[in-house]
Amino acid sequence: MAPQANGIAAVRPEGMSAALGREIIGGTLQPGEILTLDSLQGRFGVSRTVARDGVKVLESLGLLYSKRRVGLVVTAEDQWNVYAPSVIAWRLESEHSRKAYVELSQLRIAVEPEAAELAAQHRSEEQMEELLALASKMRRLGEAGRLEEFMVADVAFHRLLLEAGGNTMFTALGDVVAEVLTGRTHHGLMPERPKPEALDAHDAVARGIAQQDTRTARENMQLLVDEVRRALEE
Repeated sequence: MAPQANGIAAVRPEGMSAALGREIIGGTLQPGEILTLDSLQGRFGVSRTVARDGVKVLESLGLLYSKRRVGLVVTAEDQWNVYAPSVIAWRLESEHSRKAYVELSQLRIAVEPEAAELAAQHRSEEQMEELLALASKMRRLGEAGRLEEFMVADVAFHRLLLEAGGNTMFTALGDVVAEVLTGRTHHGLMPERPKPEALDAHDAVARGIAQQDTRTARENMQLLVDEVRRALEE
C-alpha cells in the first residue's frame, strides 16, 4: 500500500477493483452479498472518491451493481463481462481456471479457422509480411525454449491474424486471445518448448495467408486450435 496522504492511504482505484474482482470471481464474495462505499473505504483505507472510482470499474465489468437504499450487490457469473481482459485474467487465476480455459479455447476453435480464411482473402501486403516474420520469429524462439519471448510473438501473430480478415468483431477478440495465450504460459500450461507440429502449423498458416490459399490457412489454423483442445483434455 502506498504512503498515506492526509491520513488516507494512496491506494489507486484499480488496485481496489482488482482485489475485489478476484474475490468475486474466486468466490470469496458470493452473489447477493452487499458492500458499501463506507465499508470499502474502511477496508482499503481510501478516500470516498477512490472507492467510488473503483466501484465504477467493477460495475462496468458486471461484477457489482448498485441497489438504491441497499448498497453494492455482488453479481452472479452470468452477469459478468466475460470478454473483458481483466475478467479473463482473474478467471484464469482462480480455482475455476480450467472452466475458463475450456470456454476460451472453445471460442478460439470456433473463430480462428474462419479468421485465418478471411485473412487469406483480405490481408494487406504489410500484414502478410508481418505474419511471415512473426511465424519465423516464433520458430526461432520456440526451438530455443525462450517461452516469454515466444508468447509475445504468438500474441502478436494471433492478433494480426484476427485483424487481417477485416472483420471488426474478430479484431475485437484480440485482447481475449491475448489473455488466453498469456495465461497459458504464465500458469504452466505450455511445454518447455512448443511442439514442432505447432511451429509448422504457424508457418503453414502464414504461408497460406501470404499466398491467399484459403484452404491451407484454414486447415492449419484448425490444427493449431485442435492442439489446444488436446492439451486441455490431457
